[in-house]
Amino acid sequence: MTTASSLTSTERYRSAFRPGLFDGRTVVVTGGGSGLGRCTAHELASLGARLALVGRQTAKLDAVAEEIATIYPERAGDVTRHACDIRDEEGVRATVAAIVAAHGRIDGLFNCAGGQYPAPLRDISLKGWDAVVRNNLHGTFLFSRECYVQWMEAHGGSIVNMLADIWGGLPGMGHSGAARGGVLTFTETAACEWGHAGVRVNGVAPGWIASAGIDTYDEHYRNVLRGLRGKVPLQRFGTEAELSAAAVFLLSEAAGFISGTILRVDGGVPTARPTWKLEPAARSFPFNGFPQYQPPETLADQPDQGEAA
Repeated sequence: MTTASSLTSTERYRSAFRPGLFDGRTVVVTGGGSGLGRCTAHELASLGARLALVGRQTAKLDAVAEEIATIYPERAGDVTRHACDIRDEEGVRATVAAIVAAHGRIDGLFNCAGGQYPAPLRDISLKGWDAVVRNNLHGTFLFSRECYVQWMEAHGGSIVNMLADIWGGLPGMGHSGAARGGVLTFTETAACEWGHAGVRVNGVAPGWIASAGIDTYDEHYRNVLRGLRGKVPLQRFGTEAELSAAAVFLLSEAAGFISGTILRVDGGVPTARPTWKLEPAARSFPFNGFPQYQPPETLADQPDQGEAA
């Protein structure tokens, strides 16, 4: 687990967005203790946001809050941590109430928490299916609903949901594909039903991102992932910062007339065709504004991951 004392750098986030973009605003980040949630929390903090970090493991949330306090001393008092199982309705309701009490407002919500494991459909038990769907779909719904009911319905706001590259199905992770497909239609429905209140609801759909979560998969699936680079038109994996930039944009005022939209962050994978040979990439430069980013060990043989454009 990364802690403030083990930071590889105290250099500030190099966001593509203007300083102070989120001054005076509070953003909730579920899954804020690791991976994509951690990266996005750092970027939002660098842009002036007050943060409510949500996750199941308090130690991870504390570590990220300490990182932010170390790198951005001016933000030290602007980050709260909330241990919560996003699948538990009463827990979510109480957590959102605590966030409103602590910050006095909720301007944005990034539903980043989720999880899945590789398995063919024939081998997924009902218990496993239910766990993934509850985590990825039910949790997204519950946090969105409570943020809407307890604050945004009366004040407006922006919600960004996490999907995945589900176009054409998600072989090998059918439970997650079904859940993320549900998040897609939930996003479109909520954008319609909640638009009158000034609430925008969008989603980001990452493809193959070189996040630390890759290292949690078994060796068989890690080998599968190592071979996917050549199937991407840009011929590389994405970085955490590239996904964060998409979420931050949708949360920002610059996306004020965007709602019900899913922003794909996938290097063009769904457009690749088996009848078209992908040429080696000559000028595909990753963007990495997150100095504390550490590429997963699984992709250690792919040195372009994490280099800044």
